[in-house]
Amino acid sequence: MRSGEELDGFEGEASSTSMISGASSPYQPTTEPVSQRHGLAGLRCDPDYLRGALGRLKVAQVILALIAFICIETIMNCFPCEGLYFFEFVSCSAFVVTGVLLILFSLNLHMRIPQINWNLTDLVNTGLSTFFFFIASIVLAALNHKTGAEIAAMIFGFLATAAYAVSTFLAVQKWRVSVRQQSANDYIRARTESRDVDSRPEIQRLDT
Repeated sequence: MRSGEELDGFEGEASSTSMISGASSPYQPTTEPVSQRHGLAGLRCDPDYLRGALGRLKVAQVILALIAFICIETIMNCFPCEGLYFFEFVSCSAFVVTGVLLILFSLNLHMRIPQINWNLTDLVNTGLSTFFFFIASIVLAALNHKTGAEIAAMIFGFLATAAYAVSTFLAVQKWRVSVRQQSANDYIRARTESRDVDSRPEIQRLDT
């Protein structure tokens, strides 16, 4: 058997050797989270959302709004131009806002900002886009000069209106479900807290 001094010396040499090898090794462990080191590298596309009804409608809305905007931009002469400018503003705004929401939802970026009610945000966007696209398409149909670009823009405007209308209907249903779930969770939380108070008589004595 080794003596106590020999064992102490062996342990000291082993610890110093491990420290040296650990310091010189390029594969040193780190406690830094991977997500912090890679920033946005951990983002992943959500195929379930894109394959769902809301995701497909979002893609269709972005494409239709973009085509309608391109068609209206190809018109060189107009009189009066107010209807054309209004349609241009509506199609461009719908394309940008819906495109941003599509990116947020498809990459699950909205989950990182839970302070915002995203169901209500999506409902407001689809509702307003439905209304303004419908009005802009009617105005363009009444003031157009029967050119191919104006007719194409009007057709894609009505198609975008239909896509936003269906999405608004689905968003309303989703928002109602989320409200019911929130109400149920609040009710369960309130019942749990009341049971905790009833099971602790010392709290009741303090309240009286």
